[in-house]
Amino acid sequence: MNVTRNPAAQAGPVIDNDLPARALEGVRTRRMIAILFDLMLVTLLVGVTVFVLGLLGILTFGLTWLLIPAVIALYPLIALLYNGVTISGWRRATPGMHIMDLEMRLTDGDTVSFLHAAVHAVLFYLTWYIFAPLILVSLVAHNKRCLHDMLANVVVVRRPN
Repeated sequence: MNVTRNPAAQAGPVIDNDLPARALEGVRTRRMIAILFDLMLVTLLVGVTVFVLGLLGILTFGLTWLLIPAVIALYPLIALLYNGVTISGWRRATPGMHIMDLEMRLTDGDTVSFLHAAVHAVLFYLTWYIFAPLILVSLVAHNKRCLHDMLANVVVVRRPN
């Protein structure tokens, strides 16, 4: 039996336009809390690394202390890897997003790849450091997406129960 399939039906739901109200309920507030938690966690990761290098400096007569500025300079790279690995993982969320019952998806409903998550992180940090008021785009967007979400083709929604 030869059945032809509708390619549009195979594409899955387009959640960018068809999001139920429950999926967006409290997303902005939850995202702000999640971002604060994630920034604290990344800072803690960097801080622990610097502390360990400080301790190792005693054993190496100060030689590893030369690495401390490099580790601090790598803070953005650590944050990028943190976002990329956690969002593209099985939870589809950073630890902060997971605690706040959020997850990130592509606008067509698929899971976010490492590349999309990394691009999203770069766009977020660029937006935040270059012109922070662009974050306020989510106040007028129909689905509470920030400008960097739109550019990365992702949407943050409440995790289904």
